Amino acid sequence: ESRSEFKRDYGRTVYSTPFRRLRDKAQVFPLEPNDSLRTRLLHSLEVSSVAEDIAAQSAREVIHAEPDVTDDHVRDIPLIAATCGLIHDLGNPPFGHAGELAISTWFQKTFNNDDKFFSALGARHSSRVQDFFIFEGNAQAIRIVSNVELLVHEYGLNFTAGTLAAAGKYLAASSELGKNGWHEFKKIGFFTSESEIFNQVRNVTGTIGCRHPITYFVETADDIVYCSVDLEDSLRRRILVWDDVESKLCSLSSNDPLVLRVIKAAKAHAHPLAEYGRAYPDALAQTFRVAAISELVVAARQTFQKRYDAIMNGEYHLELLMDPDCEACPFINACKAILRADVYRHADILRLEVRGRQVIHDLLDLFWEAVRDYEPTQQGRVSPSDYSGKLYLLLSENYRRRFEERISADRQNELYWKLRLIT
Repeated sequence: ESRSEFKRDYGRTVYSTPFRRLRDKAQVFPLEPNDSLRTRLLHSLEVSSVAEDIAAQSAREVIHAEPDVTDDHVRDIPLIAATCGLIHDLGNPPFGHAGELAISTWFQKTFNNDDKFFSALGARHSSRVQDFFIFEGNAQAIRIVSNVELLVHEYGLNFTAGTLAAAGKYLAASSELGKNGWHEFKKIGFFTSESEIFNQVRNVTGTIGCRHPITYFVETADDIVYCSVDLEDSLRRRILVWDDVESKLCSLSSNDPLVLRVIKAAKAHAHPLAEYGRAYPDALAQTFRVAAISELVVAARQTFQKRYDAIMNGEYHLELLMDPDCEACPFINACKAILRADVYRHADILRLEVRGRQVIHDLLDLFWEAVRDYEPTQQGRVSPSDYSGKLYLLLSENYRRRFEERISADRQNELYWKLRLIT
């Protein structure tokens, strides 16, 4: 095998089923008929590209100066970042954050007053309960690549420890949210079912209790892409108009120099595109995205270099672009404010998210009926003659096989594995 192990991680991701499924998940606009707007698949490819670029330049400019860093390391660091960019949204349900909330509220509604549920899983604030009451797509992504998506063995996609550790954007178990007030404990990073492997890769990579440095490249790339691209798609879809975006960017950032540079560059490059037959609003949307990414990548690299020692010592607890000393901070804050106020709350999106919530609740009702009364003695003999049997056989065969192995070996946690399966 001539490829490095990190290159193989990338290849396994590209050919995996969960990665292909991203093509049908929305980035911003659910069930969008316009195929020029982003899906999660396209978003993930763009994040991967930007993450690889930031990592490659940072590896050459900053990390390569370390005495024990080799040329192979400098080549591998961008590969890890690129792979993590591809997988960072694998665990997101349909309808994104609204889908996460729908899953969480179904569990709360269904089991909130169920004494058997709490006696089987523990106290209300235990990690095994909160795994379901606060569903988190980042933790589900770790579960998919390390446990659920099977190749020819039980190790999921069988990633290296380096890739798995870098993919862990958050560090909190579901019972540790908000620990120390640090950003990396803001959301659930792994479920109880993956706690052993999560801790193992942290130990192997020397990142116990702190983020892997490559994680910063991937998180930064995600912020850069979604801020610039979500605005671009919103302009293309005519949910936003350029004059309003320009005015709000300037006012919200107090005419920040980086914001003014991006606007100036976007306008300068949009006119030639419009002259070649492209509508001026669409040309502006595109050139704004190009100019924004160019500026933000430079700002991110500079901040990484400034904070390098703190990052390597596990003492840095911010996002690079939200660092008060990062030149891009006012621009990112302004973009996020516009998206929150004018895009994510748009009536077209909200209607579909509300409808999506009902669909997710209905599916979970059906899947719970399928596994609620399942017994390990039924293994391989589920009858399609009763309704729950029909529903059970509609679940993924891979997932069912994994579930049946777990439940046979661990009867004590039977309910936990049933709920993991339906999720």
